[in-house]
Amino acid sequence: MSEKTVVLVGTLDTKGAEYQYMRDRLALAGVKTILVDVGTLEPPLAKPDISRHDVAAVAGVDLDALTAERDRGRAVSEMADAAAVVVRKLYDEGRCDGVLAAGGSGNTAIATKAMRALPVGVPKVMVSTMAAGDTRDYIGASDITLMASVTDVAGINSISGRILANAAAAVAGMVNAPPVELGEQRPLVAATMFGVTTPSVTAAREELERRGYEVLTFHATGTGGRAMEALVEAGFVTAVLDITTTELCDELVGGVLSAGPHRLEMAGKMGVPQVVSVGALDMVNFGARETVPPKFESRNLYIHNPSVTLMRTTPEESAELGRQIAHKLSAARGPVAFFIPLRGVSAISGEGGPFYDPAADQALFDALRKNMAGNVEMHEIDAHINDPEFARAMAARLDEFVVARR
Repeated sequence: MSEKTVVLVGTLDTKGAEYQYMRDRLALAGVKTILVDVGTLEPPLAKPDISRHDVAAVAGVDLDALTAERDRGRAVSEMADAAAVVVRKLYDEGRCDGVLAAGGSGNTAIATKAMRALPVGVPKVMVSTMAAGDTRDYIGASDITLMASVTDVAGINSISGRILANAAAAVAGMVNAPPVELGEQRPLVAATMFGVTTPSVTAAREELERRGYEVLTFHATGTGGRAMEALVEAGFVTAVLDITTTELCDELVGGVLSAGPHRLEMAGKMGVPQVVSVGALDMVNFGARETVPPKFESRNLYIHNPSVTLMRTTPEESAELGRQIAHKLSAARGPVAFFIPLRGVSAISGEGGPFYDPAADQALFDALRKNMAGNVEMHEIDAHINDPEFARAMAARLDEFVVARR
């Protein structure tokens, strides 16, 4: 087995001893290292293999000017962009089998951006003082392993020494693990699901599996949508079954489960076949009932459970969602089919349900019909989104798209 290389990304103006310690621990495990300095303010406290000047140069950053400004926020931002380019280049050259870093908020922001530039499956370990808080900005849609530093990353002591040694051992084990053998590889389909669309996605998944596909299901909680689109961008996915597009509601109205403004765009950009529907476009997500913003007190609210409160989208919001979806899908470079279930878009929006609102559904459907370009097939089925026949029709059309490409 060839010797593996772990890239260490660190602000060596403050973290010299810590990075030298991790480097020594990796050497004990038989792992080579490349130490990348992303500090800016003070001289490095350890000798790097790739200097901060070389890192800055790849992004056209004048490091001397950046250092003279003493603007920590700008320094972190610019060095994060540059570090991502450097680490990705090392990976493309076959010189990066994994990444390890340790630090506070600044080094965490820089190193995790570099980690996110690597494909899913490449080992990434971040020891951070920020591990106990909201880590979405650091993790994104990647598979970063975030380890709490317990104490500040400030020197080697009886606690930090153990933590950093464990982190080095973890990444050494990852890079030296035997290759994963998964047997016969079936075409991979990414599907989106919510609790209120589970019957639909389950029926579609079973039909696709019967036809020879492997289906990855992503919970449409913001993180799920971003993770799915990241895998599409990385080339893992053969086709997308985007039944549950609810994250668009949270982005539009201000709910807590937004996947960002570019949700529903990556499959089209990459030319990946996709079948899309309106799953859970009847709802915006909030936390416990008391967390709903006061401006929404007069809206149709439904307590899904003690930690989740749902708010029904209005006809005006539904029409805007329809316009946004049509705009995004009309720009797709690959085959697209859009399926409309005329009898309800979620488990609670059918006739008699708490979110039953024919005017809102009609506004959504009319906007889709009016704004969708000719490259998108439109299928309207007189069924509820969770009816098995609706789900199987979507699965069958996706299969036809994939077969035609073969």
